[in-house]
Formats: sequence, structure tokens, C-alpha cells
Amino acid sequence: MALLSKEQITTADDRQWEDVDVPEWGGTVRLLGMSGTERNAYQSSLVVIGPNGSVQRMNMADQLAKLVGKCLVGEDFERLFTDKEIKALGAKNGAVLERLGKTCQRLSGLRKEDMEEAEGKSEPTPSDASTSG
Repeated sequence: MALLSKEQITTADDRQWEDVDVPEWGGTVRLLGMSGTERNAYQSSLVVIGPNGSVQRMNMADQLAKLVGKCLVGEDFERLFTDKEIKALGAKNGAVLERLGKTCQRLSGLRKEDMEEAEGKSEPTPSDASTSG
């Protein structure tokens, strides 16, 4: 397989999305997997850093709403809820947010098994041997 150029990488349409029925809300929503920048911002929002720069505690307030809010988009693939509007989303049915959150995690590579694979803790996948020379 040929090596990709910077332009090919930056123009590749690689974000996954899925339309999910939400009968509790009377319709269907579209969830778009987070970009790397969005995912980092989401993960950072869950951590409270102390004055010495170390992790002081986890901030789990509205964590499901934050996750779903970053992924919930309209037909134009633009976010429906801004970060400032997350509280309104957090007021919705927790079971619905949990269900949508699981889809968001899968689309964004945030499931436990995705994280373990990224950290190299899961079973290695067969790949072609490479050498540099």
C-alpha cells in the first residue's frame, strides 16, 4: 500500500456516524464520533487538576451529557448542543443518555476495549513485519 500524503490524510473522511432511534424523544438522532481534539477536550473536562499540577479528582458531573453533547449533530453534521447548553441535555432521561453514550463511546474509540487496544494491552493483531533501512 502506498504512503499517504499530508493532504490525503487531512482530507480523508474518517469520522463514523450513526442514526439512532430514540422513541422516548419521538424520533431519531444522529451521533458523530468525536475528532481527536474533541475527544481530548471531553476527557480533559472529566479531570480536575490541583494547584500542584496533579490530578486532584474526577469531575463526573454531567459526564454522559458532555459525551452525548459532543456527538449529537444535525443533518448538516454540526453540533446541536454547545458546551454551554450541556445542562439542558443532562436534564433528559438518564437511561436514554446512557444508551446514546454507549454509541458515542464506540464511534469515538472510548470503550474500555478500545482504550486497552490503543495502550497495547489487548491481544496483538497480526500485521506485516516492517523493517527500516
